[in-house]
Amino acid sequence: MSKLYWKKFTYALLAVLLLFSLAPASGVAKKDNPDELKEYDVGTHGMVSTSHTLASKVGADVLKKGGNAMDAAIAIQFALNVVEPMMSGIGGGGFMMVYDAEADDVTIINSRERAPAGATPDMFLDENGNIIPFGERSTHGNAVGVPGTLKGLETAHEKWGSRSLQQLITPAIHLADKGFAIDEYLARMIASNEDKLSATAAKDVFLPDGEPLEAGEWLQQKDLAKTLKLIRAYGTDAFYNGEIGQALADVVQDFGGSMTTEDLANYDVTEDEPVYGDYKNYEIASMPPPSSGGLTLLQMLKLLEDFDIGQYGENSVEKYHLLSEAMKISYADRAAYIGDPEFVDVPMNGMLHPDYIEERRALIDLDEANQNVEAGDPWQYEDAEPAMDVVEQADDKEMGETTHFTVADKWGNVVSYTTTIEQVFGTGIMVPGYGLMLNNEITDFDARPGGANEVQPNKRPMSSMTPTMVLEDGKPVLTLGSPGGPRIIVSVLQVFLNLVEYDMGLKEAIEAPRIYNSHTSAMNWEEGIPSEVRSELAAMGHTIGSQLTIGNVQSIQIDYDKGLFYGASDSRRIGAAIGINKPGKSHSK
Repeated sequence: MSKLYWKKFTYALLAVLLLFSLAPASGVAKKDNPDELKEYDVGTHGMVSTSHTLASKVGADVLKKGGNAMDAAIAIQFALNVVEPMMSGIGGGGFMMVYDAEADDVTIINSRERAPAGATPDMFLDENGNIIPFGERSTHGNAVGVPGTLKGLETAHEKWGSRSLQQLITPAIHLADKGFAIDEYLARMIASNEDKLSATAAKDVFLPDGEPLEAGEWLQQKDLAKTLKLIRAYGTDAFYNGEIGQALADVVQDFGGSMTTEDLANYDVTEDEPVYGDYKNYEIASMPPPSSGGLTLLQMLKLLEDFDIGQYGENSVEKYHLLSEAMKISYADRAAYIGDPEFVDVPMNGMLHPDYIEERRALIDLDEANQNVEAGDPWQYEDAEPAMDVVEQADDKEMGETTHFTVADKWGNVVSYTTTIEQVFGTGIMVPGYGLMLNNEITDFDARPGGANEVQPNKRPMSSMTPTMVLEDGKPVLTLGSPGGPRIIVSVLQVFLNLVEYDMGLKEAIEAPRIYNSHTSAMNWEEGIPSEVRSELAAMGHTIGSQLTIGNVQSIQIDYDKGLFYGASDSRRIGAAIGINKPGKSHSK
């Protein structure tokens, strides 16, 4: 037989062995395995939904062994660092929303990256005052923000964890050290980012012998395993005050950035309160600034509330027209007013004030697209003066990517967590000898200074991450979240509306086609939106853009009366939802 045959056979065998090696100590019947790795599931004792099957398996194993939702979330994030190295990891940051059942309270662990002390407002302008092209500024050392994910995991673990951090990091070490067969999605991301990866130490991991790894090939990350072992042995100090941090700062400076070990040592997490709003009879908790996600989501929902969008068909011209108009209005305000509240005042009350919503809703014509949407003036509804000028920005930023996952346990604790390194593979910079991919999160600041989201030292850039919970009597009945840069917010919006306005099931709501629009972009759309609908929208004045993938939603629904957890993973990636049941039993759907 050919060498190619034996190579493929070996990869397949290793993949099977890895899946068995990740099985829980208590054992799971072989006949149950096919039911665990699917995109929709039901459980009686908890639920895990992530964008990667191996990460879902890791989280489910933690719950099956008696760990709580936070334990599972921490183990999942470490595992995702290994199996989705292009999307998130300890070289980046994120927002974690946590429902603590005992305290009956929702809290946010904010581990968003911060700008180094050497950052300046004009760092993305050239000598002539022109904005440096995105492709150049996004791969420069100046694009790397001080990573917060690891510190966020430590903070959350101290507050809610019930298993040791050493135990929770071990599955990720196993995956990095022993390796795994990469899926088609990771292979495609490696191939499409070959130029970026080939300029850094990442080439030796993802482009062995100068060629991108292909689907089914085995990926081992020995340097990353070493890094995770150091963290397991010495805690987060190995990263923020030790040899990992030194190597990280050194490589950032090698690529022209200013980050120092002092920047890492000075990084701090914040514990924040959600921004709350309502839509009809639903209470919604979402992400406050520096994320734009919560305010923009809630503003779009309030703009749409009185239009009774559910009266129109699921694939109707009227539905997509109203969605697009609400998106344009809210994204104009998003760009103008949202920044890090540690540095600027954000008109949060004004943006959601009923009179302001009514004023902005009046811009929506049911028969014609608004061709020139600009930011409004929410400051008139605040007891304060405008915080910053509104500065027009370049529209050259490429869409970011990230990952979102969600966990619920049998005690009622729930986690909704979005985590990122910004673009696919971030800057493309890998820390040599340590296997970490570094974010390019500082490009989330406005490139031109003067606005609410300008670069400043220690400041956190505006984000679109939107981990969200829908509450009933204060308890979460639905979690939502997505990757996709600014497309995150509209992904969460449309899945929520599919559930509450169109009475779709959870999986159906996630799979339905979505659109994305902003005040500066054309209407992007997904397969499944009919060509005749797009033509009618164009006739109304909408600029119809490209077909593309919009988001990747992971979600859990909880029915307290029935004692059931419903989980769904978006087919736009290769994820899995795994319901937790009593040993030896499964819930029949």
